[in-house]
Amino acid sequence: MSTAERTWNGPTAPERLGILRKTTSIAIVGASDKPSRASYFVATYLLSSSSYRVYFVNPVATEILGQPVYKTLADLPEVPDLVDVFRRHDDLPSVLEETIAVGAKTLWLQLGAWHEEVAATAEAAGLEVVMDRCVKIEHARFHGGLHLAGFDTGVISSKRQVLA
Repeated sequence: MSTAERTWNGPTAPERLGILRKTTSIAIVGASDKPSRASYFVATYLLSSSSYRVYFVNPVATEILGQPVYKTLADLPEVPDLVDVFRRHDDLPSVLEETIAVGAKTLWLQLGAWHEEVAATAEAAGLEVVMDRCVKIEHARFHGGLHLAGFDTGVISSKRQVLA
């Protein structure tokens, strides 16, 4: 993540919900076959708790969660609506180039990923951009699935609950 001051303003919660509602396919770039990786956890959730067609992009893996893995976005059987990126900061400009080249509609950078130049270039190319957010967390938040990770207490409050 860049240490530069953050000046870009991303979509609001209702706008992120709108993005997720119109999305039918997601490509996870930087998907990992290692269960300890965030991308694996997100993939597991999306496959089990959403109706999205989920594709994995990784130049070295061949299968993740029983699904084929593609070397590039261009190798996918369809143009993904949303490209969910699990790559290093320095790799983000090349992922953006690939995202634009295939015609995806949304570039989504996972938690911890922030690249203002990439965001500006993506928006100028007509893409919607989300940075420093997790697709799994956002989807679960909007669709009542946060309990899957132990987050849903059924109480909406900023105060810690005292259990009797």
